[in-house]
Amino acid sequence: MLGQRICALRLAFGWSQVELARRLKVAKQTVSNWENDNIQPSIEMLVRLAKTFGVTTDYMLGLDEIPRLSIERLPESVVAHFSMLIDDYRKATECR
Repeated sequence: MLGQRICALRLAFGWSQVELARRLKVAKQTVSNWENDNIQPSIEMLVRLAKTFGVTTDYMLGLDEIPRLSIERLPESVVAHFSMLIDDYRKATECR
């Protein structure tokens, strides 16, 4: 589950394994091993992965099916803008 989540999130961000490895300061092979479930990231690295992707560790581990974005330390104006974007997207994708 964790390997699939890492891969899916990485692809959603449009990053290669090399790019994710660079951002986390690990080898590309390490990312490949995580995604193929050959090895598991340490707890500290799991937290770094979750922060990098802006989701919770519960989501990364498959304990939560809804990816939750962290808005921690964002100004209220930015949070309000994101809320409006989300509402606009929901309205645009609703079945009528």
